[in-house]
Amino acid sequence: MRKKSTNVFHYERLEFLGDRVLGLAVAELLFHRFPEANEGELSLRLNTLVKGKTLAEISDELELHEFIRTGGDLKELKGKRMQSVRADVLEALIASIYIDGGQNAAVEFIKRFWRERLDTAETAKRDSKTSLQEWAHAERLGTPRYKEKKRTGPDHDPVFTVVVQVNGKEDAIGEGRSKRHAEQQAAREMLIREGVWDESEESL
Repeated sequence: MRKKSTNVFHYERLEFLGDRVLGLAVAELLFHRFPEANEGELSLRLNTLVKGKTLAEISDELELHEFIRTGGDLKELKGKRMQSVRADVLEALIASIYIDGGQNAAVEFIKRFWRERLDTAETAKRDSKTSLQEWAHAERLGTPRYKEKKRTGPDHDPVFTVVVQVNGKEDAIGEGRSKRHAEQQAAREMLIREGVWDESEESL
């Protein structure tokens, strides 16, 4: 019979648990903070608040890199380098707090470092293509697909027409002076049509 592992504090196991504890706590914070927001907007905000970049920033605030055992230079763990490692360490810390002090202790820790980020400009300001992709994934619709439909105008001043396709949804069309801008407009049109964004939402 295989002996059951007693290593509760295995790094990757803690990371797995911490990710779930964080997701639930932040989801609850958003649920109460934005009572008028629909599921799509809440999902977009949640994805921003639990992504690696945000976790790495908070990890840096706590100077957790000082406690990471590595054969390299600790200085290399700062900044944009090794972002995923610093994010994973924070998730492991959250899991440890949860195991040691229970759900209330973990939630209080998360509130301390995430609450003021709920309303930050970075959280609210969203790229329409990124937002559409995050929403589509949250709805289990796969990854949006963009296709150039036509290009008109002279070579020095073209106008691109792009269609975006999402499984189970009607295609949306966008136009722009560049292909990227046309894709952003198409994504914005679909987000508005599906009720994820309103008309006042700006596309970057």
